[in-house]
Amino acid sequence: MSAARSVRDGRHRARIAALQLLYLQEVGGGSAAEVGAAVERFWVEHAATPTRRRLAMAIFDGTSAALERIDPLITDAAANWRLERMAVVDRLVLRMGTYELLEGEAPPAVVIDEAIELAKAFSGDESAPFVNGVLDGVRRLLESDEASHPVEKAPPR
Repeated sequence: MSAARSVRDGRHRARIAALQLLYLQEVGGGSAAEVGAAVERFWVEHAATPTRRRLAMAIFDGTSAALERIDPLITDAAANWRLERMAVVDRLVLRMGTYELLEGEAPPAVVIDEAIELAKAFSGDESAPFVNGVLDGVRRLLESDEASHPVEKAPPR
């Protein structure tokens, strides 16, 4: 396996872990302490390299911290769809993808492609076009907004 493919696979698996953590937070709810304990249990049950864990936690923490900025972008891009009416996994994939578009570290095409793959794997093939369309709309909104700045990264855990 080439080094580039290995990095790509590691990032993909980190995104899967981040999605699972966001799902735990969304469905489990609870206090910050309860979410923190669930996150720690997750890492005990799903061992990962330090690099993958750092990346997953950066996406999880960054997405969670930026919801006030993320959710309005998704709402604006998802004409006729309210966030609370979206399937949970679709909503979480859109939030992660929007966070990554705001963060600006990965090219938008890569972010959107990864989100589509996550939607196919965890929500279903019918979710892929929806995720694609909404994230492309978010991308266009961000590109047209000259005042947009990358979100601050969450401090590493």
